[in-house]
Amino acid sequence: MMRYKNLPHIRFGMLSMLMMLSVYANAAPIIVEGAVPTDADKQVILSKLRSVYGPNQVVDKIQVKPVAAPADWTQSVTEFVTPNLKKVTQGRLAVHGTQVELSGKVLNPNDLQATKDGLQASAHAPYQINSNLTVSQNEQKIVDDALKKRIVEFKSGSAILTTEGQKVLDEMVIALNKVQGKNVKITGYTDSSGDAQKNLRLSQERAEAVKSYLVEKKITPERLMTQGLGAQNPVADNATLDGRRKNRRIEFEVL
Repeated sequence: MMRYKNLPHIRFGMLSMLMMLSVYANAAPIIVEGAVPTDADKQVILSKLRSVYGPNQVVDKIQVKPVAAPADWTQSVTEFVTPNLKKVTQGRLAVHGTQVELSGKVLNPNDLQATKDGLQASAHAPYQINSNLTVSQNEQKIVDDALKKRIVEFKSGSAILTTEGQKVLDEMVIALNKVQGKNVKITGYTDSSGDAQKNLRLSQERAEAVKSYLVEKKITPERLMTQGLGAQNPVADNATLDGRRKNRRIEFEVL
């Protein structure tokens, strides 16, 4: 059985894999447990998981036992493990023999059909797919509405919040209290000016500063994950002053 904490619970035929996944500060470990017929089967599955989630993000609890498996079962299982699964939260992927079921939520409506289609494309006869994915918009909308496309401001070149930045976060506290029980990823970005490595460090420091401020306002620290991506994923043109201002931002993602 493969299970995720707050993310897809994957269960494969003889193997049930529960993936515990937080895709925040690069991703939390995936715990894989269950029984497979041979050590070779186990290694093939672990290798695929590590290739998708990272070599240090898979906790192996698979047991090797004399269990029966359909022909080419291990190969089929690995084909179901794709990067698309990382888009699914609060979900479960179960493979019982030749029956495959995927349930859970995706944050982006555009990912809904793409994830379903990706799983369907990875299946071949006699495997049958049943997808029950939904879009998780309500919690994210609460957070987005609190930010109102504003910039969480910092003093120039530092991770010190300005008074205006604190005011935005005070409103974010109210929003986060409305989505109790949900974890939130805080991502810091910079513009492309200056040294890329310094920008990466600054973006992480700013994300951590936002977390610290929210924790001071009684938001549970375990709910908040941080990452800094420097100048990656710009939302505006770095060639203009206004574009650079927009790219120096903090994003909040409900997980």
